[in-house]
Amino acid sequence: MKRYSYPVLLLIITIGSGLQAGAQQVLTLQDAIQTALTNYGTIKAKSNYVNAAKASVKETNAEALPDLNISAQQDYGTINGQNGPLYGYRGLSVASSGPVLPNQNWNAAFGALYLTNINWDFYSFGKIREKQKVSQSILNSNENDLAQEKFQQQVRVSAAYLNLLAAQRIVKSQQSNLDRALAVRTVVVTRVKTGLNAGVDSSLANAQVSNARIALTSAQDYEQEQANQLSQLLGVAPSNAYVLDTQYVARIPAALYDTSKQTIQNHPLLKYYQSRIAISDEQAKYLHTFNYPTFSLFGIMQDRGSGFHNDYSAANPGSYSHNYFDGVGFQRSNYLIGVGVTWNLTSPLRVREQVNAQRFNSKGLQDEYGLVEQRLQAQLLLSDAKIKNAVTNYVEAPIQLKAATEGYQQKTVLYKNGLSNIVDLTQALFTLNRAETDRDVAYNNVWQALLLKAAASGDITLFINQ
Repeated sequence: MKRYSYPVLLLIITIGSGLQAGAQQVLTLQDAIQTALTNYGTIKAKSNYVNAAKASVKETNAEALPDLNISAQQDYGTINGQNGPLYGYRGLSVASSGPVLPNQNWNAAFGALYLTNINWDFYSFGKIREKQKVSQSILNSNENDLAQEKFQQQVRVSAAYLNLLAAQRIVKSQQSNLDRALAVRTVVVTRVKTGLNAGVDSSLANAQVSNARIALTSAQDYEQEQANQLSQLLGVAPSNAYVLDTQYVARIPAALYDTSKQTIQNHPLLKYYQSRIAISDEQAKYLHTFNYPTFSLFGIMQDRGSGFHNDYSAANPGSYSHNYFDGVGFQRSNYLIGVGVTWNLTSPLRVREQVNAQRFNSKGLQDEYGLVEQRLQAQLLLSDAKIKNAVTNYVEAPIQLKAATEGYQQKTVLYKNGLSNIVDLTQALFTLNRAETDRDVAYNNVWQALLLKAAASGDITLFINQ
């Protein structure tokens, strides 16, 4: 192994670190979309809504199970009784029972009550089943809402990515325009100093340089806005140093004129609106079940214990025990089973209008669905026209740029030789700058038009796969 001295080794490490730091990673469109789907707040929120709906479905399915309650209590107190009416207002009265004695006493013993109760609404004319369907419909709606939000986010990120890429190209073109303006001013100032041109030419050249600097600053400002917008959509800290994939300005998509007919029936947004209609329809069915009674099965098993003996009375007031275990054991048992039915006979009067209201909601949601479908159909037709126009401009942009470049070069040579004036040269400079900008926009607009078609058809792969 070759040995290096410490200074040389330090120099190699420093150069390597500098090269590594200088090599910025390219942010591809696929990476940008994946980052947005992972970080964007709305998507994370709607993912949690889906999880909440899943939990709600499980809870609704569990409602079909019977209610099983167990209860146990152990007490210590007196059992003085008294003949007379008693109302336990809001449960604030005690339920002590015992013989009616002529006087108050404070004999106290332990007592216990153990209770098991089961209630099961075993038949309710589909009420539980319809409620389960409502919960499942809400889950489906939340899942469709999440899917359409992800789709919309992919479209938004793709559009922001293309906008930033176009802004970066325009900044580059404006920088080139400034460089040309500075070069022209150098030529103009030289000719003015030698007396070959009037002094006003240098003033016009200075004005052109200032105009180019203002245009460059405006382009940089627009680039910063687009970078900030992309950062927001990605859910990351704002940055102005994005290195983007330049394939979108080097070529156009290969499948612009796909002959397969695009439909919108599977559009994520339409699926979401369909799920909203499904929820409303299921809620109407669920409300309709409240017209019918509910049949219930119930059963109770009870055990009691008491420290007061069976012969405790006014004649034998000492027949009780303070012992804890004498009062909390199982001493008397009872059971009860039965079948019951509950039916609110006035419910149909209310339920009928509730069902009607829900059906009107369904019709309103259906109208919203129709409006969204109409807009998507129009957008799909518009996207085909935009693709055609964008391709036309894409074909014309190089022709314009070539002619503007040749014109600028010709006017520059003529001006240097005193055969043209500063106005013609400035006009050529402006024409070349406009041609470069049109070229940058033309390439980008083709991709934007394809993105519009993908957004209208609901198939983002039309754009991503290109």
